[in-house]
Amino acid sequence: MTCYVEVHCPICDSLEVNKAGFNHYRVRRYRCVNDGCITNYFMLEYRYKAYQPGVKQQVVEMAINGSGIRDTSRVFKISKTTVLSTIKNRESVLIQVNPNIKTLELSNECSVHMELTCDAAELDEQWSFVGNKSNQRWIWYAVDHATNTILAYVFGRRKDIIFKQLKALLEPFGIKRFYTDDWGAYERNIDKEKHEVGKRNTQKIERKNLNLRTWIKRLTRKTICFSKLEKMHDIVIGLLINKVEFGVDIHAKLQI
Repeated sequence: MTCYVEVHCPICDSLEVNKAGFNHYRVRRYRCVNDGCITNYFMLEYRYKAYQPGVKQQVVEMAINGSGIRDTSRVFKISKTTVLSTIKNRESVLIQVNPNIKTLELSNECSVHMELTCDAAELDEQWSFVGNKSNQRWIWYAVDHATNTILAYVFGRRKDIIFKQLKALLEPFGIKRFYTDDWGAYERNIDKEKHEVGKRNTQKIERKNLNLRTWIKRLTRKTICFSKLEKMHDIVIGLLINKVEFGVDIHAKLQI
């Protein structure tokens, strides 16, 4: 009795699939011939679970929802090296500026005209550590005072040079008012007529600090769950901000 199995591409769900021989374990391989698909070859069964469709997307989702590398490795029964490499490969999709808020643009006559931009912003910085508590790692970021949406972010030390990087990213938004705490870097680098110090207008970003610490164990201060590499620290937090605040598809072109 002949049995017919309809094979779909796990990425694009296309039926334009051809047989493509066997792997060295004698498992049937298939090839997706859809021009718009990001994968070429796949199998219906994998010996290693990390190759199963959707697993690597779930690895990234667990990372931005507070799961550690070893947690994820135990849940999916894959190696820690695979978990690390999967998260590191997502670095290429990260952006530091919110693309959903309009910025200053140049017209054809090279004169600047104003689009609807952020009128006022709250700025703050929060620290965690990498490797040990003496090696502090700070995230500096700004939120729209009206919507509490993150505008831009940078990582580094608690130094003026890092704040200047954030300020440069905020320039296109045409911000007219900055609300901050009394950290000296703000006073030294923001014009007095645009700057206001105090807690009354920084409540939204303080709440955002708490939200980030709740989502990411790497930002929790009293914990043994900390990053060992600055790169991993920055990528995981960046993935969360890009997905939740910027609406970026962090799984774009993620190979199964």
